[in-house]
Amino acid sequence: MDRGHRLIRSRAAWAAVAAVPLAFLTLFFAWPAGALILRGFHGDHGWTLDGFAAVFDSARTWRAVWFTLASAAASTVLCLLLGLPGAYVLYRTRFPGAGALRAVLTIPFVLPTVVVGVAFGALLRDDGPLGWARLGGTPAAILLAMVFFNYSVVLRTVGSMWAKLDPRLAQASATLGARPLRTLFSVTLPTLAPAIVSAASLVFLFSASSYGIVMVLGQGRYQSVETEIWFLTTQLLDLRSAAALSIAQLVIVTAALWLSGRAQARMTRALKLQPETVAARPLSLGRDAVPLAVTALVAVGLVGVPLANLAWRSLHRSGELTIVNYTQLAGQPTLGATLGGALRTSVVTALAATLIAVTLGVLVALIASRRPRRPAGRAALSTVESLFLLPLGVSAVTVGFGYLITLNRPPLDLRSSVVLIPIAQAVVALPLVVRTLLPVLRAIDVRQLEAAAMLGSSPLQVLRRIELPQLGRALGLAIGFAFAASLGEFGATSFLARPDNPTLPVLIFRLFGRPGAEMYGMALAASVLLAGLAGITMAVAERLRPREVATW
Repeated sequence: MDRGHRLIRSRAAWAAVAAVPLAFLTLFFAWPAGALILRGFHGDHGWTLDGFAAVFDSARTWRAVWFTLASAAASTVLCLLLGLPGAYVLYRTRFPGAGALRAVLTIPFVLPTVVVGVAFGALLRDDGPLGWARLGGTPAAILLAMVFFNYSVVLRTVGSMWAKLDPRLAQASATLGARPLRTLFSVTLPTLAPAIVSAASLVFLFSASSYGIVMVLGQGRYQSVETEIWFLTTQLLDLRSAAALSIAQLVIVTAALWLSGRAQARMTRALKLQPETVAARPLSLGRDAVPLAVTALVAVGLVGVPLANLAWRSLHRSGELTIVNYTQLAGQPTLGATLGGALRTSVVTALAATLIAVTLGVLVALIASRRPRRPAGRAALSTVESLFLLPLGVSAVTVGFGYLITLNRPPLDLRSSVVLIPIAQAVVALPLVVRTLLPVLRAIDVRQLEAAAMLGSSPLQVLRRIELPQLGRALGLAIGFAFAASLGEFGATSFLARPDNPTLPVLIFRLFGRPGAEMYGMALAASVLLAGLAGITMAVAERLRPREVATW
């Protein structure tokens, strides 16, 4: 009976813990997004599907849907073709500087999408290094930026599993007479299938929601589902059509999330079957020439050139080497704001968002990592985890606009409050924190927990002595992810930032959208500052990454 009482008290305690993040998610995500969608289906004479029919009768809508799906699919294919050779070179072989190269190739993923758009815009414009290719303002420019942004997802996700792949599998195949290429396709790639599928679904997800990239590089000629939602809500105030597109986007991205979750679970089980360490063999310039050449081309051409060109052009004005872009940006107010004010707003709001996201993420990770014996309990925890990944599947534009129409009256009249931006950024960062912390908790051997309980430790003592110390090992990386994501968040913030107090990404977008060499130069300088801040944040966090967190 006493054991039954303890079990009831334990379940009640965990239910109380779960209530906190669930209340936050309901109040600041489900309610605003749901209210916007429901309002879109409510006309002057009650509930109607006219908006749904109207939006999907529009050729513009189908162009946006087609462009979103086609660009995301093309980006996924290119990232796999380029990322698999890189994963082999950087995780299966060893050579001097491999760790540094892995860190450099990680930089694009932590850059705000608006900075990625500005970097490729500077590279491909008529007076840029690749202006002769006439790719500026074309779908190819958007696709290149997507691949630049998502390449490291494949690199890290597949590479982390490839590094632990038992070499005896390939050796047995070679012993039986299989050529290296046949071994690759018949043994290695099928074994890596869970990691490949997980990486592909994540790349598709991130490419389909590259709001900042399409906004900057599309130049109004190409629309994705997200930019079309922004256009319908802010320019036409057509909430019914925006609601229909929000649902369409939710269906697309939820499918990608489900596929990614299934593949990640399979990959986690597969990784546990491998040895803890597998020695990488020395890089061979002869045998590894093809993957090495592909990796070098990506490192120099796709990653190095845009970043170097962004920094170089930020130091030029009218063809002359100068720091005037930085001095003007740091001097008088520009477009009603100053660099110092925008930087201060960005850092303060990102810190507040990080505090919220990490606090809630710890609670969610602790709940989702429970190990109930009954299938119903495991299914319930899987549902909880999926709920907190949903913000990845809903446009930040939808959430931001939803705030404006729901949090605009007492007792939650927050439209003009400074707390709304960090709350919106925390909603975006929370899924990344959960995905970072969960693998560490799930890596704890269940026998260790059972042994502690058998020796008389209460659930609270097990939590304090075993789980929380393990969780603390991943907090540095979680904090870095949350801060970098919040710092570069643009979708929801573009709705909520006041004209006289923008964040740095919003200021960059405003500068980039204004004509003139002066505005363009300051946009480049601000992009370099934001990229440097995000890169330094993740470089520090990466040094604290525990080995259980193999992917993002």
